[in-house]
Amino acid sequence: MASILHNFVEVESGQSSSHRQDEPTPALQTPAKTLSRTGTHHRPESIELRSLPGDDASATSPRAADTDVERSRPVTPTTPNDAVEVIPSVWDPFMNRFRLAAICLTGLVNGLSDSAAGALIPYMERYYNIEYGIVSLIFVGQALGFVFAAIVLDTLRARYGRAKTLGIGQAAMVCGYIPLVCNAPWVVNVLAFFGVGYGIATTVAMGNIFCGGLQNGTFHLGLLHGMYGVGGTTGPLAATALVTVAGALWSRYYILTLGICAFALVAALWSFWDYEKEQSPAVRESEAPAPASSAVLGMLTALKMRVVLLGATFIFAYQGAEVSISGWVISFLINARGGDPSSVGYVSAGFWAGITLGRFFLSGPAQRIGEKRFVYGLTGVALLFEVLVWAVPDIVTNAVAVSIVGLMLGPIYPCSAAVFLRNLPRREALSGMGTISAFGSLGGAVAPFVTGLLAQAVGTFVLHPIVIFLFLVMLVCWWGIPTEDKRSE
Repeated sequence: MASILHNFVEVESGQSSSHRQDEPTPALQTPAKTLSRTGTHHRPESIELRSLPGDDASATSPRAADTDVERSRPVTPTTPNDAVEVIPSVWDPFMNRFRLAAICLTGLVNGLSDSAAGALIPYMERYYNIEYGIVSLIFVGQALGFVFAAIVLDTLRARYGRAKTLGIGQAAMVCGYIPLVCNAPWVVNVLAFFGVGYGIATTVAMGNIFCGGLQNGTFHLGLLHGMYGVGGTTGPLAATALVTVAGALWSRYYILTLGICAFALVAALWSFWDYEKEQSPAVRESEAPAPASSAVLGMLTALKMRVVLLGATFIFAYQGAEVSISGWVISFLINARGGDPSSVGYVSAGFWAGITLGRFFLSGPAQRIGEKRFVYGLTGVALLFEVLVWAVPDIVTNAVAVSIVGLMLGPIYPCSAAVFLRNLPRREALSGMGTISAFGSLGGAVAPFVTGLLAQAVGTFVLHPIVIFLFLVMLVCWWGIPTEDKRSE
């Protein structure tokens, strides 16, 4: 059996070897070309350097049409415009610390300018031999400067940036102080106060926007307006001492404001020069003003917003009450209480000192408690002490009560500005705050002017019902302003 199997294997092996020897060996052939997975036949010789992507828009079309997952490249990540932005602080970016110092310096100049006018009015009347009605035109000129600033401020900021806009405002103040120092004709002085008002409106609006946009914005707004209070406290004292003690001409006081304003001009230009470059594209786009056919239309558009309309009325009443108390409480204490002009003249300084302390020390707690509730309490307490000044016929009690009224009024402006900024879109923030500031200046000119006219007709006691009415207007407007805890951007 084994021999049979062996013979069979030998026979099969012989047939197989003979069959392989008869067949010709096939020649080597080029393997068939493979097709790409996308079905497109690419020829190597068609690729040239000049057709690489980036040189010709048409060369990128094959890449765009290629849907092969294995050959696809990840898309370069981009930052969306609606990404959450980090809120800047006073330390980051680095220049913010110098910007805050420059803005606070402008606040000091504003306070020195606003508060000294009332103390210098009697000397202006004597020098130019004019009456109160003519002297009061300086307040009208300053108010018109505020209104003009509200109209053009947003356009200037969009075209020239913050540094140049602040520089234009400070330059307008410098040009306004020069005629005052030189004892120019009275008509020129009224025009000079127009430039001063424009500069104050510019720095107030830009300062509110900058400080309110920082971390702990209410606290930094308190610093800004606290420096205004420092100027408001020292301005009347310095002006009175310069005229009465040193025997200088009233106009020499404005040499002080001219020098500080010139320094603030340089500081603002230097610190804010690269401000827009440090912003992200998303923030710059969100702050771009909405297109409008004219600057006046832009201001009217801002007034259509509920927060701007109520905020403008609120600040109109606030500054009207503030300036009316500061300007007429001395006359009330002299005429209605029989006070000595040489002693009761310091009550106005006590009022401004209360405002200063309130802005420095009460703005921080207001942010922790909540600005909305805090302003209700401040306005209510100020109203009660104003009634006390009216009802209690005692000069010492009246002086203390007036100082407490100032203490309560101090934090209201920075707290309200923080609430307004949180309720305003970035795009409308500057025009909205400029409009609110302009109405505040109007209140500071209209309310004391009306108070003076009524005081001449019926008596200086009319100051208190007017101020109480303005406090009630503030409460009503504050109730209508919506509460917004955080900015939505």
